[in-house]
Amino acid sequence: MQLPDSFADYTRALMGDEEYDRLSASLLEAEPPVSIRLNLRKCGDASSFLPPSSFSEVPWASGAYYLDRRPPFTFDPLFHAGCYYVQEASSMFLEQALKRYLPVRPLAALDLCAAPGGKSTHLRSLLPSGSLLVANEVIRNRAQILAENLTKWGHPDVVVTGSDPAAFSPLDSFFDFILTDVPCSGEGMFRKDETAVSEWSPKNVEVCWQRQRRILTDIWPCLKPGGLLVYSTCTYNTKENEENVRWMRDELGAEILPLEVPAEWNVTGNLLPGGDFPVFRFLPHRTCGEGFFLAVLRKAGEYEGAEETLMAPTGRTDTERQTAGRQRGKKGDGGSNQPSAWSKEQLAAVQGWLRDAGSYTLLPEGAELTAFPSAWLSRLALLKQTVRVVQAGVELAALKGRNCLPAHALSMSTLLRADAFACEEVDYASAVAYLRKEAVTLSASAPRGFVLLTFRGIPLGFVKNVGNRANNLYPQEWRIRSSYVPEEVAVLK
Repeated sequence: MQLPDSFADYTRALMGDEEYDRLSASLLEAEPPVSIRLNLRKCGDASSFLPPSSFSEVPWASGAYYLDRRPPFTFDPLFHAGCYYVQEASSMFLEQALKRYLPVRPLAALDLCAAPGGKSTHLRSLLPSGSLLVANEVIRNRAQILAENLTKWGHPDVVVTGSDPAAFSPLDSFFDFILTDVPCSGEGMFRKDETAVSEWSPKNVEVCWQRQRRILTDIWPCLKPGGLLVYSTCTYNTKENEENVRWMRDELGAEILPLEVPAEWNVTGNLLPGGDFPVFRFLPHRTCGEGFFLAVLRKAGEYEGAEETLMAPTGRTDTERQTAGRQRGKKGDGGSNQPSAWSKEQLAAVQGWLRDAGSYTLLPEGAELTAFPSAWLSRLALLKQTVRVVQAGVELAALKGRNCLPAHALSMSTLLRADAFACEEVDYASAVAYLRKEAVTLSASAPRGFVLLTFRGIPLGFVKNVGNRANNLYPQEWRIRSSYVPEEVAVLK
């Protein structure tokens, strides 16, 4: 790999000869570090999943670890079960901003450019209890990947959307927190992705910083007065970083907030000549991670919390819409206005599968049934009026003839009651066979009907035991397609 001459010239002038030479050597010669972040809601007591001595902690993120090698994650059942996410370590610095400035009350958060889902899963883990996360991705196939990763992560209070940032503009003062990890020129990914090198050009940098300002202009009205916005990129130049942050301060009236960062983390500050505001840069020759930039901004005005009245695009207030939509399944609470195909007995049976069922509303949509947090139903209705909703809440079940089939998303969700289904613990070979959507043999003691397969006590998904065989209900589009026969992979002990 050879770095583009114009990139080298610009970055050398920005950092100086010594720093640039160290950066260049790191990009051209060093191996990218591998890091994961645990899903502590699924792992339960983290001590049972603590890594062996070949792991080391990521200092700025909880439950996050560097690996001494890159294992074949595809063949680890716990990866597919959402027990951890493979995420670049520098980007986990987001946690420091949230821990420093997020209020403890429930709030509405938006990850605007969210695919494939690393920061969304991290953000969802850090939000106060009772909060709602909206994760957005405008590119349709990437939005599906985002939805899959959030489904595996298992938190029920999530909406996945697939719209251009401009589509959110009518949602005035809708969000308490917005993460804008904006599309950028990708200089920070040079070491991991040679395509990023071949696609880089000074012209692309110009296109990117202008696109980034358009995105920020579109989404800024959606942030509440006093709300927080985190701006981040995976690039080095000041045009997409410090200059955009300065522009938000000068043109949007944003306050740029500091963070306390220990010196031993080797996080670099502002590189803009004359720049005196706090920003946070990760350079791979200084920190164990890829290139990353982050700034924390606050919108002017007094923060009023998550309960104030919103105006819907129709002119009705949020409260009025919620009152008008009390009956389950109507558009006012995010559901459908079509007659439900679900009987009261079926709805009651599915509700019995859930923990904390009283906090969720069941929403029938034709043959499918989802659960959504009741406290956020009116916000869901506003979202459906304004942007394309890919999925909302947790898919629980689907009707097939007279049968009610539990959805795979339910098996991944922390909303599933532990004793709702009979469980069958499987070994590694059977777990991989299940994830390939192959036949799985159950023990003679396994009951007829729907059985939840587990691996090391963690749910993998459902089968239907019909006696002489078990029908594999793993989603066809998620199956492991590789024919490679691996040795047992154990990323977590």
